[in-house]
Formats: sequence, structure tokens, C-alpha cells
Amino acid sequence: MDIDLIHPSLRDRTRRAPKLNLENRFVLTLVSTGSSLLRGKRVEGVERRVVREGDLRLRVYVPPRPTGAGLLWIHGGGLVLGAAAMDDTFCGQTARDLGVTIVSVDYRLAPKHPFPAAIDDARAGWGWMLRHAADLGLDLDRLAVGGQSAGGGLAASLVQRLHDEGERVAAQWLFCPMLDDRTAADRARDAEAHFVWSNRSNLVGWTSYLGGAPGADDLPPYAAAARRTDLSGLPPTWLYTSDVELFRDEDLDYARRLEAAGVDVTLDVVPGVPHGFEAWAADAVLATDLVSRARAWLGGRLTA
Repeated sequence: MDIDLIHPSLRDRTRRAPKLNLENRFVLTLVSTGSSLLRGKRVEGVERRVVREGDLRLRVYVPPRPTGAGLLWIHGGGLVLGAAAMDDTFCGQTARDLGVTIVSVDYRLAPKHPFPAAIDDARAGWGWMLRHAADLGLDLDRLAVGGQSAGGGLAASLVQRLHDEGERVAAQWLFCPMLDDRTAADRARDAEAHFVWSNRSNLVGWTSYLGGAPGADDLPPYAAAARRTDLSGLPPTWLYTSDVELFRDEDLDYARRLEAAGVDVTLDVVPGVPHGFEAWAADAVLATDLVSRARAWLGGRLTA
């Protein structure tokens, strides 16, 4: 991809962004294992708790002035890397600014733990939040699900699953979500060589998660959110993508299909930014503006 397609304010950072060859099995194992060693950060005024119950690992962020609203958050990492700790600052600041209590899921990673491990962990995190709603002072009518990248895809799948199980979700909050395994199956996209997350990395992520080649006709429910045909009845949705990132087409298509199904959708397309820039260039003006808009939307949806 031509660097000139990237917004001028982000070109230098994009050039310096780490380039991981996930097709190398040793590198994939190294980054997947190393994810558990990520160190977190605390946000002043926000209480952070670490919860471990069997395979379930959570980070809970309690704001200084809770409003009763809650958010289940799912981190990114292409389904093969990352940890909840890397979103400590984002979750802590969101909790502080909105008064929302956040439960962040440290789900098990592929390829060691393929589907349905991650989505099951996310569902377990939702169950934990419901069981502890009284202790946390949560209003069951004001609980949302959100995530970034792979976490955004898991969040979208979880919302579908919860809908089918009769659970109420007040909103879904999707940051550049990884929704469709068929993108990875389209080898023509490899030549575009997208910055930060390319389709070659995407193939590794989906293959690791699905335990086989992506694009199969018989994918299980909730394995890839974009595969669901009936999107009616899903909660109000905020979704952002970029016009130059790999997930653009699948994200735009999902937003359009949600809207066609009668779902209230707010779509935010940020021009000229690589995938997940709000995480690795969090202090950039484009990123702070995006996150401000996202938080304003979520706050409005979760207001009592």
C-alpha cells in the first residue's frame, strides 16, 4: 500500500509500526505466549480489579462515580495475540469519563485455543458481569458489549449469541471489527499489503481460530459475525472503520445490513488511518477525536 494514502499526521508512525511475520510459526508462538506478559497501567481514580475463576480471566474497572451502566469489553489482536492489560488506559479512561463499570475479558488465544474458546470466554465474562451486577451496582437494562479489531468481531458474535439466548444488550460498540473470515480467504487482497494488519496476517489469524482454512460453507454459528444472515433485533450499534484498512469492505457491509434489518446504526469512517490507529497512536488528534465521538455515543446510549 502506498504511504501517501495515509493521513500526513500518521505517516511517520505508520512507517515505524512493528511488522510481525505471523506466518512464521516461531514468531506466532512467541507473540502469542508473550501476550500474557504485557504489563498494565492504572488510571487515577479508577479501581482496577483482576479476577481469575478457572479459565476465566477478567479485568474490572470501577469508576469513581458509577452511574449503573456497564460495558463488557473485548481486546484486539487478530485472535492470536494481545491481552486485556493492553487496554488498561482506554478502559480506565472510558470508565472514568462515562461513569461506566467495565469488565474486560482476557480470552484464550488461538491457535492453542481455537474456536469456540474465545467466544465462550466472552460469554462467560458476560455471565460473570450479570452475576455480580448487584455488587457492582449495575442496571441490567444498561449493559453494552464492545471490542476492538478481533475483539470487535468477538463482540459482534457475542451480541448475536446473547440475542438468541434472550439476553438484553443495550448497545454494541465496535472499533474496526474483524467480522468476516471470507476476507482472509480472498488471496487477491494479499497484494494490497495493508499497513499494520495485512491479509496475510489475517489468514493466519482466521486459520488459527477456525482450526482450518477460512471461507468454508459450513462455518458454525458465532464463528464469524458477518456470516449471520438475519441481523434483525440486534441492539443499537456504533461502528468505526477506515477507508484504507483491510476490514473496510466487511465493516461497511455489516453496517449496511444492520441498518437494512432495522437496527439503529452510527457508522464512523475515518479517512486515511491504518487499522487500529486509535490504540497505537492514541495521542494523535484523529484518534482522540474518534474516541471522543465514540464515548459520546456510548454515554448517550447508556444514560439512565
